[in-house]
Amino acid sequence: MAKLILDENITRLYAPSARYVSTVEVPELKFLMIDGVIENEENLKTSENFQEALNVLSGISFTLKFMSKLNRKNPIDYNTMPMEALWQANTDGDLNNRGGWAWTLMAMQPAHITQEMVDNALESLRKKQGEVPMINLMRYGHFREGSAIQIMHVGSQELASMTLDRMKDYAKYKGYEISGLYHEIYISDPRHEHPDKERTIIRHPVKIVEKSDEQ
Repeated sequence: MAKLILDENITRLYAPSARYVSTVEVPELKFLMIDGVIENEENLKTSENFQEALNVLSGISFTLKFMSKLNRKNPIDYNTMPMEALWQANTDGDLNNRGGWAWTLMAMQPAHITQEMVDNALESLRKKQGEVPMINLMRYGHFREGSAIQIMHVGSQELASMTLDRMKDYAKYKGYEISGLYHEIYISDPRHEHPDKERTIIRHPVKIVEKSDEQ
């Protein structure tokens, strides 16, 4: 059985340093995606919608992995990727108060995963869990982020705003313009609470307005 090894350029997108901000180029990749909104006065750990979406995407991702692994003609094993989310802030943009924020929860998939495989995985999940409303919101498609800056944030979500400020300072120094949607990649499972040990990649697309020497 073949064991899929991700391209080194893709792997490094999911293993940035926690010590410094880096600039990356994110290519077009394939994702399972669900859109939603955080309920008023809730956050990503207490939102029922967000938690249900996490459960659905995790279930589909693991189902696809085992379907691929058990394929009789061309079995391929691989490691599932971490959950990640694009966030569209409301008017105040407070990371610690995400009530009303729109999100797109995503799970990256290997190139060999087809729409037919996704449809079969959805059907399998429905048989196991019944008609979960969030399943019907799932879509499969391509997403390209392009130029971005990122860093590994270690610690609670409450401290993420401090890390984001570091990124903004870096962007200003480099002559970048912050653009696009705020992006979190949950190396630690966001459904569990271990504030001091949580690891979250914080990524933000940028427009390269002017170039300067590397730090």
